[in-house]
Amino acid sequence: MFDKLEMLVLRYHEIMEELNRPDVANDQNRFRKLMKEQSDLTPLVETYTKYKKAQETMEDSVAMLEEEKDEEMRALLKEEFSEAKKTMEELEQKLKVLLLPKDPNDDKNVIVEIRAGAGGEEAALFAAEIYRMYVHYAESHRWKVELVGVDETGIGGMKEVNFMITGQGAYSKLKYESGVHRVQRVPETESGGRIHTSTVTVAVMPEVEDVDVVIEEKDIRIDVMRASGNGGQCVNTTDSAVRLTHYPTGIVVYSQTEKSQLQNKAKAFALLRAKLYDIEQQKMHDAEAELRRSQIGTGDRSEKIRTYNFPQGRVTDHRINLTLYKLDKVLDGEIQEIIDACIAADQAIRLSKLNEEA
Repeated sequence: MFDKLEMLVLRYHEIMEELNRPDVANDQNRFRKLMKEQSDLTPLVETYTKYKKAQETMEDSVAMLEEEKDEEMRALLKEEFSEAKKTMEELEQKLKVLLLPKDPNDDKNVIVEIRAGAGGEEAALFAAEIYRMYVHYAESHRWKVELVGVDETGIGGMKEVNFMITGQGAYSKLKYESGVHRVQRVPETESGGRIHTSTVTVAVMPEVEDVDVVIEEKDIRIDVMRASGNGGQCVNTTDSAVRLTHYPTGIVVYSQTEKSQLQNKAKAFALLRAKLYDIEQQKMHDAEAELRRSQIGTGDRSEKIRTYNFPQGRVTDHRINLTLYKLDKVLDGEIQEIIDACIAADQAIRLSKLNEEA
């Protein structure tokens, strides 16, 4: 591990030297690539620098203890040694996490698809609440949210909604949200006061470029039509809505939220590319069943990951056995605590596997 760290520190200093060269500054692509690499290495280099400083403090304390006779000074040196050792242990664990292989999609924007599942109208209403939860979460990070397509019900529900979230590291956080979200509550339409259980399915996909997924022209049918809906800006009198049908997979995507047909077409293709990429990722995970089962948040889409219980004001994430009694705040977008716990659990599993292999 430490040989690798020394090599990475050396690479960091090489990058810093390159960034100061005039020819690199004039090459924008090269400059951006180096800046990204430098940004990725900075936390690791800073942590390793602190580690070596703590190590030096510990070694100095040991050397001085061998010579020091004064008991009061020896007590201080022993305390200094203990603190430095504790710091080293904490930083070593942090370094192991920083050295874990990074998901290549982590820095990408995301496309999110929410579908109402079991529960009819109640499921559609909850799908709309889950959509608003992610919008509020994105806004708290100052990320941009763009609606791609939505199939609304007449009373404020959503049978399906697709939207893009643009922001640094969006996928690294939201990828843990894929799966089945279950709600338990008394619907407004229920006169008997009985608690109903409904579900929605969330799929979080990284936005992918043309080079990542090649879509053959012969495999696509493009239909244009007038936008439809319950009124408002989505409905207009021009053929601006776009529907794409991908023959090999049978996937159909639809975008109607923009007034421009070109903009809707671009959004529809972005959604289709994300779906095709996601299918390939799922195939890879299926081929590596043990890995898929061991990871947090990258399992089957049919996996029930979270329950929102209204009578108890409770949210439970079943993957990590985390229960929070602040349902209102969670539905208002305060889901960082859950995401952080998922990230920590994921890192713990991967570190454990690395230790087993070592």
